[in-house]
Amino acid sequence: MQRVALRHSSSILAPVITGSVYFVVATLALLLSRFEGGLAFIWGANAFLMAELLTSRTRYWPRAIIACAIASAMATALFGMGPLAAIPMAAINIVESLIVAIICRRFVPDRRIIGAIRPLIIFIIALCGVANVIAGAMAASVAAFLTPVPFGASWLQWYSGHVLGGLTFAPILILFLQGECGRWWRDTPVRAKVEMVVLLALFALAIVHIFFWARYPLLFASLLPLVLIAFRTGQMGAAASIIILAVIGGVATMHGVGPMTMLPGSTGMRVQYFQFYLALSFLMSMLVAAELNSRRRLFLMLQDSEARYRAIAEHSGDVVLNIGVDGIIHYASPSAAEQIGCAPELLIGQSAANLVDPQDRAIVIATHRRVLAYPGVSQTVEFRSLVSDGELQWCEMVSRAVVDERGVPVGVVSMIRDMSRHKARQQALQQVAARDSLTGADSRRAFLDKLEAEILRARQGARSCLLLIDIDHFKAVNDRYGHGAGDRVLSAFVERLRPGLRTIDSIGRLGGEEFAILLTDSDIDRASMICERLRARMVDPIPVGEADGEAISVTFSAGLVKLDGESTRSAMLEAADKALYRAKHSGRNCLRLAA
Repeated sequence: MQRVALRHSSSILAPVITGSVYFVVATLALLLSRFEGGLAFIWGANAFLMAELLTSRTRYWPRAIIACAIASAMATALFGMGPLAAIPMAAINIVESLIVAIICRRFVPDRRIIGAIRPLIIFIIALCGVANVIAGAMAASVAAFLTPVPFGASWLQWYSGHVLGGLTFAPILILFLQGECGRWWRDTPVRAKVEMVVLLALFALAIVHIFFWARYPLLFASLLPLVLIAFRTGQMGAAASIIILAVIGGVATMHGVGPMTMLPGSTGMRVQYFQFYLALSFLMSMLVAAELNSRRRLFLMLQDSEARYRAIAEHSGDVVLNIGVDGIIHYASPSAAEQIGCAPELLIGQSAANLVDPQDRAIVIATHRRVLAYPGVSQTVEFRSLVSDGELQWCEMVSRAVVDERGVPVGVVSMIRDMSRHKARQQALQQVAARDSLTGADSRRAFLDKLEAEILRARQGARSCLLLIDIDHFKAVNDRYGHGAGDRVLSAFVERLRPGLRTIDSIGRLGGEEFAILLTDSDIDRASMICERLRARMVDPIPVGEADGEAISVTFSAGLVKLDGESTRSAMLEAADKALYRAKHSGRNCLRLAA
């Protein structure tokens, strides 16, 4: 979510204004609510400082803190517990506000304290569970030393007054300082504004009736209108309704009228009860407004996501399918007509497996189940699909689960892309990579793969042999005639060997002038006969000169081994190589069998 922009003012008047507002609010609280000569029962000044810190950049904090500390000290010295308490109480007020601001900044990255449930809960915990437990103990110690009010009563007065004041007024002030009021006024239609004014006016009449005219305690009667206003108008209406309730109910309670006068106790206690009622009403309405605000943002996000999804699905060349948990197609994009050859509406209600070649259905179904088992991970599978003309085409499908609010998969979104051209290119590249570019024989890797497969066949009882051959004195050809002539000798060498091999045999170039021949379904005797037949094909010289017709005679040495199904590929190559080594040291142009 986008972070809330913080205020910053370089004006010299900004801290003066901040301090002045703090002084006025603190003075009113001290004059109106020090009923027992100790701490004030009502305290909203720190709510204002918290709102200032939470909505401004940290570089402004020192100026705001100094201004409010001076204002607090002046208010305490003039109208509170006197000059001795001025500096300690100013420091305690600053500590309380700083604790709340630091915790909220730490645990609310987007700085949006109001408008969502989690940030509001963090604010409540910081205010009630940390800041005022610490600050209340410090303030009660000062009050117990300077006034006749004991520590326990002083702590309760501080805690209730500051907590209830912070809960009630800080969120409202945050909304105002963040510019939410101005944005609401600019962005809200006239009809919604009129509706809010009417609802607030009716609510004000109801609160006047409850606190001035009703003969019975009807405090519960304000809860339903509060919820209705929060539901219809959001957090701005909830904040405005709490202000109306605070003004009307506060005036009534301070003048000794209304439901709170029916409670036993002093005026200070009744004021505390009213603050408690006000804070609960505010929390209820703001939590409702925050939940509705979250749902409204979620709805807008879903609308935006749906619009993007439709634009992609309807204009993409890929086929987009919405598939149920049971594998039934619920939606198919228009591109299905071109890619699959079937109208999208005809696919709806069919099983997605019907689009897949039977040979590949098992892997596609397994992928579908894996998508549902791991909803947060996209799965990719390649398969052959059945198109309308009955032909097969290679496709790639990327699937991801769609989950409900509990995270349970309710379906799958799949994108299918035609991979036929890619597969054809891939196959062509594989074929190129499997051939030696000079001689046309199998490449080393391709030949070794065939050898590995033939060893597996030998393990099942097949009889095959590996023939390793090396052109005799090939280095002399390169030295005398050049590498171009050497390349022509290698190409001609393979061309001479091919007619002497069967279609089931394979020849590969392992490197330089070394070649290997896989003689399938041949025992040692037959393989030896084939080797001698190949040697006979080398009787005629191979031309190496392009102009003068010069030619050279070529011979080769060979090592032959019978494939053993219990041995590895490396062991077979090593055995054939040892036999080839003995052939070279036996005068060359001969065949030797592996020991």
